[in-house]
Amino acid sequence: MKKQRIVTLMATAAIVSSLTAGSAFAFEDVDQADQKQPIQALQDRGVVSGMDSLHFMPREKITYAQSMVMLVKGLQLNIDSLQFFKKPEASDYFTRISNDAWYAQAFVIAQLNGLPIPKDVDPNGTITREQFADLLIHALNTKGTFPIVKMLVLLADKDEIDPNLNGSVQALILHQIEKLGEDRKIYPKRELTRGEAAVWVYNTIRFLESHNALANPDSQENVTMTVERVNDDVNKIILSRGQKPTTGYGIDVQSIRFETDGTAVISYRTSDPAPGSINGQMITEPKAETYVSSKYKPVLEQAKDK
Repeated sequence: MKKQRIVTLMATAAIVSSLTAGSAFAFEDVDQADQKQPIQALQDRGVVSGMDSLHFMPREKITYAQSMVMLVKGLQLNIDSLQFFKKPEASDYFTRISNDAWYAQAFVIAQLNGLPIPKDVDPNGTITREQFADLLIHALNTKGTFPIVKMLVLLADKDEIDPNLNGSVQALILHQIEKLGEDRKIYPKRELTRGEAAVWVYNTIRFLESHNALANPDSQENVTMTVERVNDDVNKIILSRGQKPTTGYGIDVQSIRFETDGTAVISYRTSDPAPGSINGQMITEPKAETYVSSKYKPVLEQAKDK
């Protein structure tokens, strides 16, 4: 694409609806307990619609076209800040997508936001779990950088995962967008269902909202967390802000909240050099440490300003 800034494109409003209340009717065919609330919430927000007013068809395989629309709407992707000589169309990027298709603009928006979509993608074809995970994590990363545990999730079917998509599959689990079952399998090559896709998108929206990224996507800092085993009962948690240019940067653990779902939410606060302050001019790595029972999975949360 030639990013020559001549004409501002404002045509994305038709595809990207705001997350506001929508339908008041629940789908009568959503009978899985873990899917009811996510699908209803996405319906209320205008992110998903059913095959008709009463049927969502959660067990049906989701198509690439349905996936793109759900991702673009759910994560509020847009291209409003880009300018072009001419309005970009689906045929500029894809060989099998008609410019007047109901999903064409969603593909354009996703493409220009850096989502890895094959040039010859079949919009009516199905999508695997690992493929959707990769698109979802790429969409998530357009909203900022987020704390993530530096650890490898051991999967029983890890050898089935495309090596190029493994990072996204790992992030999907570490961000708790997907929870593993007792068999510790992700089923990467299995076709994703509409119900499963809705749950993943819903969990991603909740993740973003907990980080205030939808409202202020540039406010996130790449704070990382490392888990070190102390003994069978206790893990040492190390938070890092990465390398900083002076000694004036800090990070502190404010509190730890233990949730019923088995997570320990570690609330942290960062501090930057005060204007005009004198600090050592050397590369430093601000860190904070705490300890958590090994029975809990640590999760980071940035403390809200007082």
